Amino acid sequence: MDRTADDDDRESLVGGLISASEAFEGSEGIAAARALARSFLTKVQAVHGLPVSDRVMGMVQLVVSELVTNARKYAPGPCLLTLQVQGGAVEVTVWDSSTALPSILAPDPSRVGQHGLEIVMAVCQGFQVYREPVGKRITAAIVLADDPGGDVAGRQL
Repeated sequence: MDRTADDDDRESLVGGLISASEAFEGSEGIAAARALARSFLTKVQAVHGLPVSDRVMGMVQLVVSELVTNARKYAPGPCLLTLQVQGGAVEVTVWDSSTALPSILAPDPSRVGQHGLEIVMAVCQGFQVYREPVGKRITAAIVLADDPGGDVAGRQL
């Protein structure tokens, strides 16, 4: 994990875009990535006045954990986590050095393990994978506000 900057330097507000980024290396980075997500969303709510429900806090941490875990498991070297608020959603982006695109397996209740991306797809409003000149970038969007009508992450219950 790269911690050369203090916490306040990891968050920025540029042109109305609220974001935070950090590079992680090693398995201890997974817990630190969840902590960054928690801290970021706490600041989004306290400093910027945007609503962040407990459900959203948990979903973002879950998505961060799954995407950073996959990056650490399947790609050599560090990964970069970027969180940003845009269009009423939190975009969780993870870059890693592997050019192999993720496989999203069909739901299978008898399969043990490898359900991470299946879970991410179920809780996110959007999911995109981009090839980069070096590696790939995966972005998942989670709606910030809960809909009182029962809409969770953009999907009707």
